[in-house]
Amino acid sequence: MNYEEMNFCQSCAMPMAEDDCGTQKDGSKSPDYCKYCYQNGEFTKYVTMEEMIDFCVPKTAQATGMSEDEARKMSEDIFPKLKRWMK
Repeated sequence: MNYEEMNFCQSCAMPMAEDDCGTQKDGSKSPDYCKYCYQNGEFTKYVTMEEMIDFCVPKTAQATGMSEDEARKMSEDIFPKLKRWMK
């Protein structure tokens, strides 16, 4: 898996394959957000960045084999750089 060439959801940081893309209002695929975070041109849930991190940490830990503490640290470093959460 080449992470440098992968597209990551700019809301939850999930690696996105072509079939993982969310949709715009016109039904076209969103290049920025996954289908779990973005459908029909809108976010599926309105949460804070901290709430999104709390939701994603267990899933990230399970998917990667890292501890939840490691997944939280990584998420806290990455999430503020994602388009949805940039200030």
